[in-house]
Amino acid sequence: MHANSPADPVTDPASAATPVDHDSAFRQIELRVLWLATSIVHHANKVRPNTSGVKVGGHQASSASMVTIMTSLWFEQLRADDRVSVKPHSSPVLHAINYLMGRLDEKYLTTLRQFGGLQSYPSRTKDPDPADYSTGSVGIGATAPIWGAVSRRYTETLTGEPNRGRQYSLLGDAELDEGAIWEAVIDSSVQDLGEIVWIVDLNRQSLDRVVPNIAAGKIEKLFDAAGWQVITVRFGRQLESLMALPGGDALRRRIVDMSNPEYQRLLRCASDELRERLPGVGPDAAAIGTLIADVDDATLLAAIRNLGGHDSEALRRAYAEIDDSRPTVIIAYTIKGYGLPIEGHPQNHSSLLTISQYDELAASLGENSAAPWSRFAPESTAGLICAGAAERLDRPTIQAVAPPEVPTDLGRTPTGTSTTQAALGRTLMDLTRVAPDVARRVVTVSPDVSSSTNLAGWINKVGVWSTEERRNWFDDDRETVMHWRERPSGQHIELGIAEVNLVGLISELGTTWSRWGETLFPIGTIYDPFVERALEPWSYGMYAGGQSILVGTPSGVTLAPEGGAHQSIKTPSIGLEQPDCLSYEPAFVVDVEWALLAAMGQLGRPGGKSAYLRLSTRPIDQTLACVPEDPAARERRRRQVVAGGYILRAVADPKVQIVAMGALVPEALAAADRLAEQGVACEVVCVTSPGLLFEALQARRGLADGPSWILDQLFPTLRAVPQVTVLDGHPHTLAFLASINNVPARNLGVSRFGLAGDIGDVYRYHGIDTASIVRAALDVTA
Repeated sequence: MHANSPADPVTDPASAATPVDHDSAFRQIELRVLWLATSIVHHANKVRPNTSGVKVGGHQASSASMVTIMTSLWFEQLRADDRVSVKPHSSPVLHAINYLMGRLDEKYLTTLRQFGGLQSYPSRTKDPDPADYSTGSVGIGATAPIWGAVSRRYTETLTGEPNRGRQYSLLGDAELDEGAIWEAVIDSSVQDLGEIVWIVDLNRQSLDRVVPNIAAGKIEKLFDAAGWQVITVRFGRQLESLMALPGGDALRRRIVDMSNPEYQRLLRCASDELRERLPGVGPDAAAIGTLIADVDDATLLAAIRNLGGHDSEALRRAYAEIDDSRPTVIIAYTIKGYGLPIEGHPQNHSSLLTISQYDELAASLGENSAAPWSRFAPESTAGLICAGAAERLDRPTIQAVAPPEVPTDLGRTPTGTSTTQAALGRTLMDLTRVAPDVARRVVTVSPDVSSSTNLAGWINKVGVWSTEERRNWFDDDRETVMHWRERPSGQHIELGIAEVNLVGLISELGTTWSRWGETLFPIGTIYDPFVERALEPWSYGMYAGGQSILVGTPSGVTLAPEGGAHQSIKTPSIGLEQPDCLSYEPAFVVDVEWALLAAMGQLGRPGGKSAYLRLSTRPIDQTLACVPEDPAARERRRRQVVAGGYILRAVADPKVQIVAMGALVPEALAAADRLAEQGVACEVVCVTSPGLLFEALQARRGLADGPSWILDQLFPTLRAVPQVTVLDGHPHTLAFLASINNVPARNLGVSRFGLAGDIGDVYRYHGIDTASIVRAALDVTA
């Protein structure tokens, strides 16, 4: 039995009530939730003045299909340690439930999708009432509790205390079309997470239509093949009772075999038409006709709608069957728009009740459309159930433990030839020596690219995380370089080749400071060309409050032999544009160290930021960095690196300035040497973060808050000269720099698909080689 397995409903403060009273009160709550959720959307669209003329929107039908499921969860099943990801379009139901439990002020019920009000979809960071997970982007919210479960278990390795609770995910069946769902479901690390419970709202509709095929059987088989427990809640008590009568087997076969559109059409029928259509024309038609002939109209109309997802008793039985040793999916059959005039209509996804329909609904439910925001009397059975749920779900305020102070400099001055990619693993290893308390909270994640992103040494040192210790059969193999030692105390997590899973996990690992009071430093490594594939879910993770570091490596056309498909072009500007995210593209090993430490220092705190590091496999002579030996000068250089850039080669009276980033700094230095031979004095600036330089420029112009001192040091107005910018990425990334002093500029970079080949040939092809930089400098100074 799960540590937080559901208690019987009568253990709530309404325990003095008889089961009949409880069921009656529960039904009252269910209908009130339906009414409030519908009213929240209705007010936003039909009552609140709309001065812009832009549609407000909302999802009354999608909310209605989830009312019974969510009411049963919150008011009977959930415990304080549980967490729930709510189907995005059911956010009004969540707000209605929170309101009835006293967790949301009435003033917010009229503010759906209004500035400063209730968000369009549940938001952990922006809604005024509790939401465990931010949802809204299809598939991402659904999978978040999986990564939340991993993150929660990982914190146990720090505290030594069990920290579980179920992780529920409420999702619509149309979300199962999202490939990221199945990437998460089938990942081998998920099969041991028995706290995961998904509830699929199987309403058989998407945005535009009734889904034509009966997909439930396929869905069941897919989850079963992935090792999940599958519980199907098809029919409710009333329909099951009808099917228990003579001829009931025929009715069951008829409904089960019926296509989705045909079933949905029955919901739009009056009783006479339903009696005509329901038997069909097959061999069971006569038996069905005989069965329903003795059923009164009201019972027949109610029974055809009595699917399992709308029957609280059927749902209770499903919850009682949950096997806590493996993930569980409950497939609950529902009707989109259940209980509303628009129920079952194929285009009801974004439909809104008319004013007359809303008034009719109020009359049928005994509500007041002019004063819709009523709670239950505190002394009523329903009121006691709501109060009991609020008390049961009350959580202590999380007191975040201040993260250990991250050092800013590990004291190493690299020499020889090395790559920025190799610097990542080296920095992590140095961290275990210099700051072991910080290193203990580092957790690295890779989608099967650990060795190719130079994490082997780190993995050998800290081990691989797993829910249980597993024997490493290659430990005694002398030719094995990377040792795969799996144990609960490991600090590296390996996923399958699924970048969406990677960023989903590091995002959740990056919320542990606010969820559980324990800070982690999550670092994910990914091939840079695939950053774009992972960007949307990672961006959503930041929106939800996740703070993590993503390392894209190797990058650019510098990865020449791999061909155009693996040569990233747009990623430098992603770092420039992504909210709540620092970005660095260091040229040297020491720059990687300083940037990584600065990024870690931003994690695990209010107002912290994520970070993206773009690294390269190009070997570079580290003496070119000219790291100052004087401690004060070294610290000045470090501050400049983490602020966005530094002057790598200064000249007394420059005629042109070459601004380079990352792997192309050697070409910039070589071009400066050639220009000097022609009598053109050239200054070289090494940019480490275009994003930070742009923020500094915005701050100087009064368009943002923050310091702008770095611009004075790199681009002083009195020394302004023509500029050439160059990077292994799209040239517009650095093009804005010329506007700092409004100087003439040439912007070199990569703006077309590449080719496989030698690095020199590829650089020439894109016009980012030394000769191209020289020509651009001569042109801009002519």
